[in-house]
Amino acid sequence: MFAQGLPAPANRAAADAMEGALRRHGAVPAVTAVVRGVPTLGLDAADRERFLGRDGILKLSARDLPWAVATGADGATTVAAALALSVLGGLAVLATGGIGGVHRDARADESADLLELARSPVVVVCAGAKAVLDLPATVERLESLGVGVLGYRTDEFPGFFTARTGLRVGAVAEAPREVADAFRALRALRRPGALLVVQPPPAPAALEPDEVEAAVARALEEARGAGVTGGALTPFLLSAVDRATDGRSLAANLALLEANATLAAEIAGALRA
Repeated sequence: MFAQGLPAPANRAAADAMEGALRRHGAVPAVTAVVRGVPTLGLDAADRERFLGRDGILKLSARDLPWAVATGADGATTVAAALALSVLGGLAVLATGGIGGVHRDARADESADLLELARSPVVVVCAGAKAVLDLPATVERLESLGVGVLGYRTDEFPGFFTARTGLRVGAVAEAPREVADAFRALRALRRPGALLVVQPPPAPAALEPDEVEAAVARALEEARGAGVTGGALTPFLLSAVDRATDGRSLAANLALLEANATLAAEIAGALRA
């Protein structure tokens, strides 16, 4: 998200906020990336600046990692690639904004995030799936793939910018210790996938569902008119939604990223206890 998902200078604000939240709660930030062909957990100051500047930084999903390593490329990770590197490096907790999922206009277009969630033993803290996706279909695919979904102080699967979607989750945790216990149980049962922990965006920044739906519908029309498809679609849609909401969706994005980093740090602390 620092090098691909958010526009500058919001990407720097997000990086500062998330890393600050992690440190304040006793965790060590470890940004996932491929740096000059080296799978990396944690950027030094110089590489952090390069990645925030975005020049020559590729967007890497899990499938792209071998080629990036072989060619010595610089690459920022999607959730799928971040999960792959987290497993490789032994990280137990990953904080992100929203996961990818099933697209609205083309249900055969499904994010690789879902399959990686199904096979990566990591706690993933997020605000649900990105609002531009088909959220009911995404929730169904998570269930089909056997990915455990745990609401954090919510019984609804959030819609990224909005807390309310009407999509129920099967279990609710009220404290980081409960999340840690659930993850330990997942591992003890030798289940292969992630524990997806979803929490709504902070209430002061959250948008109303009707406003988000209207903005997404307008964004989808813009994308169709511009012929935008594939990997460029989600960033295009998020940018269009930001324009349609007069920047309030971006403010919600920044707020939820910091909140997710805070919760991830608290869960990591509970796992260490």
